[in-house]
Amino acid sequence: MTTVRRRGPPSISRVYAEVNAQKPRDYWDYENLVVNWGNQDNYEVVRKVGRGKYSDVFEGVNVINGSRVIIKILKPVKKKKIKREIKILENLYGGPNIVKLLDLCRDPVSKTPSLIFEHIQNVDFKQLYPSFTLDEVRYYVYEVLRALDYSHSMGVMHRDVKPHNVMIDHERRQLRLIDWGLAEFYHAGRQYNVRVASRYFKGPELLVDLQDYDYSLDIWSLGCMLAGMIFRKEPFFHGHDNQDQLVKIARVLGTDELFAYLKRYGIELGASYLNSIGQHPRRPWERFVTAENAHLVSPDGVDLLERMLRYDHQERLTARECMAHPFFDTVRPPTVPEPVSTAEEGAVANGVPPPPTSVRSHQGSAEDESASRTPTAATASGAL
Repeated sequence: MTTVRRRGPPSISRVYAEVNAQKPRDYWDYENLVVNWGNQDNYEVVRKVGRGKYSDVFEGVNVINGSRVIIKILKPVKKKKIKREIKILENLYGGPNIVKLLDLCRDPVSKTPSLIFEHIQNVDFKQLYPSFTLDEVRYYVYEVLRALDYSHSMGVMHRDVKPHNVMIDHERRQLRLIDWGLAEFYHAGRQYNVRVASRYFKGPELLVDLQDYDYSLDIWSLGCMLAGMIFRKEPFFHGHDNQDQLVKIARVLGTDELFAYLKRYGIELGASYLNSIGQHPRRPWERFVTAENAHLVSPDGVDLLERMLRYDHQERLTARECMAHPFFDTVRPPTVPEPVSTAEEGAVANGVPPPPTSVRSHQGSAEDESASRTPTAATASGAL
């Protein structure tokens, strides 16, 4: 893929743009985070439940109190990426539907770090989503929006919203947004890495190398999830690579609209990219309605989708605007509290204890840095 950003206005989020600028430096300066590791002998691995590019995930038990936990053992990765995830989880602790980080451990020999999370009895989305009623779609998408609005209000972009990262305990109607390993603090005007999110849920801004993106990336990703749920087509945009992903999007949203977006932000696509995209009219959402999904497709749902899946990230609804959309009238609580501004206030508001005390942030000394060396291997057997 070849794209060139020649001109165009800077892109700044239209909400929560200055959150981190108004916070003390140690709120977002994760590189100077100093981690006080807990005791790994407090936990035992029970079984492997998942794996990803950056970690292996296990179900485990806290041997002190017998409670079930999730143990995320990190693979060798840059120290600052680990610190970023820890700092973000600390800041978001107690927020609505945000997975709770309970403890931090590190193998004394290999220095492999592990993150200990609350246990969620998840039902695999490939089994769960096809069984959803329209009201269940409304309910769970609204619950994801609650998590996103909170994280955005706290100055954090998730950058990897997808079904795999939305844990649902359907019996309890409980949801958690997990895996904050790609999440990042938003600073207005900053250039960010576009190699984030999973292909099927990448916003157009990532696919055309627009680096000053913002929280609205998460809205696109959730819009892809919503489309997959109501049209029973998972993933909704099924590209074979990043270039083909934009082609799949253009075949639905149209190429005229894509080129208008590129023009606004001064982005030029390479010749091969342009040739592969071709020219396509906008496809009406009604074309995706079938006998199998008609009961899930409603005018207000299509309207919401239309407002989430916009090429221009500045035109997408914010998480809070989505929550106020008529699509959620039947599941929205009578009053929606404003986002709180600190992890401690969030914890109190949601009836949970304060964040773990094993995490401390300050301007680290050389001794502090040596105590948090880069992990060298990922191991898991018996006690961590």
